[in-house]
Amino acid sequence: MLVLVTGGTGFIGSHSTAAILDAGHRVRMLVRDPARARRVLTALGADAGRVELVTGDVTDAAAVARAADGCAAALHAAGVYSFDSRERGRMRAVNLRGTEVVLGAARAAGLDPIVHVSTFGALLPAASPLTVDSPVGAPREAYLRSKAAAEHVARRHQDDGAPVVVTYPLASLGPDDPHLGDQTTRVRNVLRGLMPMWPTGGFPVGDVRDVARLHVAVLEPGRGPRRFPAPGRYVTTGEFVDALRRVTGRALPTLRLPARALLPMGHLVSAAQRLSPVHLPAEHGAIYLCATARPMDATPTEELLGPASRSLDETLADTVRWLHRTGRLSRRQAGHAALPATAAPRPATGPA
Repeated sequence: MLVLVTGGTGFIGSHSTAAILDAGHRVRMLVRDPARARRVLTALGADAGRVELVTGDVTDAAAVARAADGCAAALHAAGVYSFDSRERGRMRAVNLRGTEVVLGAARAAGLDPIVHVSTFGALLPAASPLTVDSPVGAPREAYLRSKAAAEHVARRHQDDGAPVVVTYPLASLGPDDPHLGDQTTRVRNVLRGLMPMWPTGGFPVGDVRDVARLHVAVLEPGRGPRRFPAPGRYVTTGEFVDALRRVTGRALPTLRLPARALLPMGHLVSAAQRLSPVHLPAEHGAIYLCATARPMDATPTEELLGPASRSLDETLADTVRWLHRTGRLSRRQAGHAALPATAAPRPATGPA
């Protein structure tokens, strides 16, 4: 099967591309920078010989149509994931307009299935645990709002009977993050002592490699519209920091304050962020997520994949070990998860 992949140089997209190749499929990636795509695939050990690179942007309808021509299925993983308030315009353009263009082109080309990578946050806020049938939310945060708008697009195609499969990644962590995204950066910031204060509440978290496994499993034509949460579990912020303590052996002193009481501070930081060239670690979006996130019922995914998924400790240990291996954390900062002293960290090749 030839699978069109958008967002293949991102965290979820790159791991999913590698897993699709491992499953024996071929991939055509729509990319803006072919050289960067080759670097990302090489870092994951993917077989680049079975990957065709097409230069283009997900908001360019003609480029997407050319890329979809001749494919059998699609994985639309392109998106801007950030709680940085400076990214609002780009998130709206890529996350919403890109979804309209890619799903429309894939449907016009007769692709089956058409996998749309959403997020559990598109269903927030919610008064009860989330399910795949939860209504689309109306989140008061720019990134989540753009993903909720894209979710409406995907569900309209599903209502028409199109073979659109929606997946809902949780807060995804794991090794080999090509662009050092928000979640991986947050782990790094904690271990560098930049996040001594946490909001109460929590969030669902999962392993990027389990998300990739889900994306391979849903590449089955003829099944019609479906929805699947990614494997993982809901943890409180206290449980999350406790897991980091276990895998690093470090004390990591933190102060937890009520999430909703911190929201005004988050708004002020977001306003300041628009004037600052430096990314500020206290983000309104992260606080809002902790205040509103709910567990998500994983029954459809467990029926498809089985109940097994990586533990939070394994995911965090592999994340921290990769951050140390690429020189983004010192041996002291990585603690027990650091590589042996005889293995020198590899210099970082992406954003620091």
